[in-house]
Amino acid sequence: MLKLPWHMVLKAQGSAGDASGMALHGKVALVTGGAQGIGRAVAETLLKNEAKVSLVDLNQSVGEMCKKDLDQQYGEDNCIFIQCDVTDRGKLQEAFQSTVERFGRLDIVINNAGINNEKNWEKTIEVNLTSVIKGTYLALDHMSKEYGKEGGVIINVSSMAAFLHSPHQPVYTATKHGVIGFSRAMADASEQGQYGVRINTLCPAFVDTQLLRTVEHEETMGKFVKFKDEFKERMDKFGVLKPSLIAEGMMRIITDESLNGAVMKITCSKGIHFHTYEPLSA
Repeated sequence: MLKLPWHMVLKAQGSAGDASGMALHGKVALVTGGAQGIGRAVAETLLKNEAKVSLVDLNQSVGEMCKKDLDQQYGEDNCIFIQCDVTDRGKLQEAFQSTVERFGRLDIVINNAGINNEKNWEKTIEVNLTSVIKGTYLALDHMSKEYGKEGGVIINVSSMAAFLHSPHQPVYTATKHGVIGFSRAMADASEQGQYGVRINTLCPAFVDTQLLRTVEHEETMGKFVKFKDEFKERMDKFGVLKPSLIAEGMMRIITDESLNGAVMKITCSKGIHFHTYEPLSA
């Protein structure tokens, strides 16, 4: 669905900074898992481009520290921190409501919160898939033209694990497959229902975040911890991405209004690129 190659879009609009700055001035974003790792990197990029940001994160101390740092860099009125367990539907609903009450609107939702826990696999499904579905529906409540809103964009974070499964993360892999399937189907629903909301998926390979450390511990991996050496070999083979590159990919999705139902992959070998699906033949 990409109308123009990205470099041509930039050429038509000026530099990347100019393009996103024009698109994002005064826009309001909500980012789950927003106080650290990928979430923090994208929050910083959004603030840099004059958007307002709601940081939604489970970790109170990390969230408060993140907000303090961002306030110093971008001014005190541009971001808020909301402590929230994304698996608690009521709390997540309140986080969306508080964001809209504080900033008056909602334009961008990034469902980024994720965990890696094969021992308590039900929790992994709740955080990685169920909460993404909840977050998407709540985003539509506040952005869809079917409710008289102004439209917007949703980015659901999946993983390259959806394309390259491994024996140490069966449930994590399942959730990331689920995010892609749900997001692509919802993108079609949005287009056919004229919601005015673009829904896209982002699939990074290994990223330098806390989640990578969880593979070493029995309390998170259970019996699959025995495969940790193979996991580390894969990291060595495929490399580890910086969160800032993931934020760059998100900015492309946010600012390119031709993208809906797209699945963006980010890897060390190919950088930012899109997955292409074969059309089904009857």
